[in-house]
Amino acid sequence: MSEPESVVSGDRAPIVRRALLDAVPLIIPAVPFALVVGLAITESGLGNLLGWTTAPVVFAGAAQLTLITLLGGGAFWVAAVGAALVVNARHLMYSAALARYFRGQPRWFRWFAPYLLIDQVFALATLRRGDDPRTFRTYYLAMGAAFAVFWFTAVALGLLIGPVVPEEWQLKFAIPVMFTGIVVMAIDRAPKLVAATVAVLVTWLSAGLPSQSGLLVGAVAGVAAGFGAGYLAERRSRR
Repeated sequence: MSEPESVVSGDRAPIVRRALLDAVPLIIPAVPFALVVGLAITESGLGNLLGWTTAPVVFAGAAQLTLITLLGGGAFWVAAVGAALVVNARHLMYSAALARYFRGQPRWFRWFAPYLLIDQVFALATLRRGDDPRTFRTYYLAMGAAFAVFWFTAVALGLLIGPVVPEEWQLKFAIPVMFTGIVVMAIDRAPKLVAATVAVLVTWLSAGLPSQSGLLVGAVAGVAAGFGAGYLAERRSRR
């Protein structure tokens, strides 16, 4: 089955521009995050080049920072990688949530697109429910490429700038602010609000679990609550 032809080559430019404009508000608060990662690399003793390669290999800021911090602290690499995987486990749920968007897409896109699936990309992609496959693919790739180029470059700059930024600037404070903005942007229906609220509460209550596994517990609880709230809302709408 061929996909709709609503996006010909000449029509891709507006979609790419839209993707880049949508990405900018989420890129700006990620700048301090990149500086924090760059600073963590310089303090880890891993070496700047080796530390920077974690950006394209992992391409997920929270997991990358976890990996660098644990390795720099002398943790065994298996434990460090395991903790990073736990932090990144939420991406499995992102993939499940976007599965319907990937139907009708070519195989190369289904294989490559998950590499670009970071928190910001997920938040923006879920807002493109009405797109046909080709429009969605153009938007997704442009947006994902923008975040990738920014992150790889910003982490490299962070290696140089991070160590000289005054400590009183409190760069680490920007990290929760960034993720809060992503969550707020993604909440457009009651089930998502329920999912976010439950995830926050359960993660807070399970914060003491080892290897940051409380993040995974909170994520699973939030997804379950979101599915339950969505099911009840759908049943109520059918009455």
